[in-house]
Amino acid sequence: MNGRKAKLLGTSERGPDPLTEVLLNLRLDGLEHRRCRLRAPWAVAFAAQPEARFHFIASGDCWLRAGEADWVQLQQGDAVLLPRGEAHILASSTDVPATDVAHLPQAPVAAGAIPLVGAGDDSPDDATHAIFCASMRFNLDARHPLLALMPGVVRAGELASRDATVPALLDAMEREVARQRVGACGILARMADVVAATTIRAWVECVCSRTTGWIAALRCPVIGKALAAIHADPVRNWTVPELARLGGGSRSGFTAAFKAALGETPGRYIARLKMFQASAWIAGDGIRVSVAADRLGYESEASFSRAYKRIMGTPPSAARASRSVRAGAGAN
Repeated sequence: MNGRKAKLLGTSERGPDPLTEVLLNLRLDGLEHRRCRLRAPWAVAFAAQPEARFHFIASGDCWLRAGEADWVQLQQGDAVLLPRGEAHILASSTDVPATDVAHLPQAPVAAGAIPLVGAGDDSPDDATHAIFCASMRFNLDARHPLLALMPGVVRAGELASRDATVPALLDAMEREVARQRVGACGILARMADVVAATTIRAWVECVCSRTTGWIAALRCPVIGKALAAIHADPVRNWTVPELARLGGGSRSGFTAAFKAALGETPGRYIARLKMFQASAWIAGDGIRVSVAADRLGYESEASFSRAYKRIMGTPPSAARASRSVRAGAGAN
């Protein structure tokens, strides 16, 4: 990798810094996409879900309210990401009663196409607003430090000054919607994934100046490289001595710095991260609990289940049940 390319990727000739390494390992996939064409007055409610939500306002200004927060106005060409899938409402006006998105009429579409919600055809005369929506799954549990740190709603437009890529991508999405070219829906789905990932990166860069907490720990020369290594390979049986060597310090010094920055020992942190990974396997990928236990090196499913419940607060069967509930909802 030459120096110019390394700089563009946020790396040096010696490789990426710890924070960049974590971001490089972040993946998200669009699971469900919708095109909403709505005529004012309207208000649409989106229920809470484990997956992230993404909305791109293709035409017409509107309002967003997430949880108990105040209404926020969104302008045409803006995008919002709700990393933890918090319940929220989109509306043309704040005084309109909301209808659940599942109860809106949905136009029949060809196999593999993106459903059109809220109108029976694509006629631009019928709608005052057009919104592109997506549900996205991270390769991280919602309790992962990166996602837990993020606010409930992240507006891409607010991060435009931090990352020039954000407005460029939003402009490209707006053009793709306006032109209605062949294959536009598929391209929009892929662009939504990129916009969401870029928005997260821009947000991370905005908070990198914090002197405490998880992101600051990644910037710490003593524990940063070790922390990035743990997140890159959470199922590995890491030992404190080898993690200390990554940071170039002593075992005692590394442990003290780790606990001071993150409020827990390396062993406890790694154990939690392993269970986050197990939760993603069981709830997201549908693997059996016994397989998760084997992957993480537990001698039995019972010992794994005890450790899982101690750390996560619920048994692994709860993660399996949540997958079944989502599968049933998707079939309706």
